Amino acid sequence: MEKIPMTPAGFSALEAELKNLKSVERPAIIAAIASARELGDLKENAEYHSAREKQGFIEGRIKELESILSLADVIDPAKLTGAVKFGAKVTLVDEDTDEEKTWQIVGEYEANIENGLLNIKSPIARALIGKDEGDSVEVRTPGGVRSYEILSIEYA
Repeated sequence: MEKIPMTPAGFSALEAELKNLKSVERPAIIAAIASARELGDLKENAEYHSAREKQGFIEGRIKELESILSLADVIDPAKLTGAVKFGAKVTLVDEDTDEEKTWQIVGEYEANIENGLLNIKSPIARALIGKDEGDSVEVRTPGGVRSYEILSIEYA
């Protein structure tokens, strides 16, 4: 199995979600199933079927998180320097619109574009890897080719 690159913050967030599912959500759904069983006939018991469906989702997510965390390769960006690598916080300017954007390149399970966390497998991240401050980068996106200039690279 291939290792999954992840920042320490992303690893911690997934660990916290797993702990919550195991210690809070799982016991709550078991209690909900038990109380729904007491309502009688299980064939026509919507509460019971809903609780069982939710239990299946929770158990599936627990297995998924355990698998992801077992394959995680935690990379601390604070120990890195130089050209753009995994974990870098990159500030870019769109050469057409002069709009500035800052993204941190992270693993796919912690990516969240609204929070500035860019999936390492995305076209923009792949184009940025290995580049330095001042470099111009052309990125093929679904909306067409975009040109960016790298203003700064930080590792925190």
